[in-house]
Amino acid sequence: MTTLESNGHHSTHTSPSHTNPGTQNKPRLIFWELTKGCNLRCIHCRASATELSSPSDLSTETAKAIIDQIAEVSSPILVLSGGEPLFRSDIFELARYGTSKGLRVALATNGTLVTKQVAQKIVDSGVKRVAISLDGVDAQTHDTFRGIPGAFDAAITGFRNLKDLGMSVQINTTIARHNAHQLPQVLELAKSIGADALHTFLLVPVGCGVDIASEQMVPPEEYERMLNWFYDQSLTGGIELKATCAPHYFRVVRQRRALEHRSATAAAQAAQPVLVAPADAPHIGPTDMTMPGSTGIELKAQGIGKAVGHPGAHPSDMNAMTKGCLAGTAVCFISNQGEVYPCGYLPALAGDLKKQPFADIWENSVVFNQLRDVNNLKGKCGCCEFRNVCMGCRARAFAATGNYLDEEPFCVYEPRSESLKVYDNSLAEVAR
Repeated sequence: MTTLESNGHHSTHTSPSHTNPGTQNKPRLIFWELTKGCNLRCIHCRASATELSSPSDLSTETAKAIIDQIAEVSSPILVLSGGEPLFRSDIFELARYGTSKGLRVALATNGTLVTKQVAQKIVDSGVKRVAISLDGVDAQTHDTFRGIPGAFDAAITGFRNLKDLGMSVQINTTIARHNAHQLPQVLELAKSIGADALHTFLLVPVGCGVDIASEQMVPPEEYERMLNWFYDQSLTGGIELKATCAPHYFRVVRQRRALEHRSATAAAQAAQPVLVAPADAPHIGPTDMTMPGSTGIELKAQGIGKAVGHPGAHPSDMNAMTKGCLAGTAVCFISNQGEVYPCGYLPALAGDLKKQPFADIWENSVVFNQLRDVNNLKGKCGCCEFRNVCMGCRARAFAATGNYLDEEPFCVYEPRSESLKVYDNSLAEVAR
């Protein structure tokens, strides 16, 4: 198989098989870029050129047919996004139709167009949650990143219009150099305005993000510190937190929990030195958490709930995930022209809904089936003991090397197996 074929640009399908991984994995979260039309000019946007109109968008009837196809495969959370999805005059009709088919519909918007009237239409259409992007704690930071003065204030107004109607609203924040230092303040802002969740995204170099990656990407070491800070905040409760496009956060969580378990065990033993732990006492370590099936909480079948808000609580199904990168395994992205990709940041074509049904693409795509087998991972991701819970960001791997199966370039962790290999080689050198 050539490099182009392995990256899904030419040969996109395998032959149907009874053991096809696609029949074992069901899509649980689908992002749909309904339009490229947008009223903002964000410097990091995955769409290389936004415009006020988007003539290549799928028709209403075609979009409904795609919803039918998705509903035949599973009942995922369907996130209607863009561009700016509110640019589509039929957005509320599509949301209602998705809801009528049993899908849990969410809306991802920049918030600037959410007037009181629009907020009411969103609620009436059956949308379960709205995500509004805030990329800074103040107007100067956000508006500079978003490219339009007044965007911050308009987004806050849109947020409040939705909250006034009882809608569940989360804040999405793209982390880059310009706002990384503001993350604690962004969290406090999200709490103060009553957000149900804060989802953070590490900038992925794709689209316009490629042009600013060298100057805007947060260094891996700093992001590692941020992920540990994020874990600390998750223990305080009060708001649902999720690190997105940061699959190594799942490794951080397991490392921290293992450390806390060992510390608690040591403290208990010090307090009662005569006691000996039973032989079957539970021990949580990295290798215990890396087998398939032990990677976390499944998305709940019932409707989207709100964050419970205290440590140890089950997250809502809008937040719950089983592992880090789920691109092609439980997540996919549909473009405004009906092209299907593993995620919105990985330009490896899996199929085209104008030519193939969704079920065929989901079950038989070469790209998807490669991503579903962790044994295909290369570099240190391939030998990492956390690979089943992390996978590394396949989009950043693609951006860095042109191969979406290569190692995650923004992870500082050195796998144990790789470290042992280096150690053994050093001993060999000394022996010589």
